[in-house]
Amino acid sequence: MTLKEIVKILGCQVVVGKETLDTEVRAGCGCDLMSDVLAFIKPDALLLTGLNNPQAVRTAEISEIKVICFVRGKQPSEAMIALAREKEIAILTTSLPMFEACGRLFKNGLIGCSEYDE
Repeated sequence: MTLKEIVKILGCQVVVGKETLDTEVRAGCGCDLMSDVLAFIKPDALLLTGLNNPQAVRTAEISEIKVICFVRGKQPSEAMIALAREKEIAILTTSLPMFEACGRLFKNGLIGCSEYDE
């Protein structure tokens, strides 16, 4: 699924990465615990999270995550935006709650990390 499709499905605002909308995302993960993200997410995945601090961007970098989508209308700080640009990680925001955002993506064909073989 492309980033452009994700933006449409979730009604996202693109904060960082407008130039990367054709990027393919291979799987999705909804999580607020960054320790779980480190343990279970796969490279080239989308992270949906409500954890709105620089740790989310740092975790994405370590985990080779291409895009973070902040749920529940959360907006990243200027420091987070700068860090995401530096690390070339796209940032999206959606007003949807995490459960609904994950459900919409799954319904439209984005698999979860447990289904994704590297």
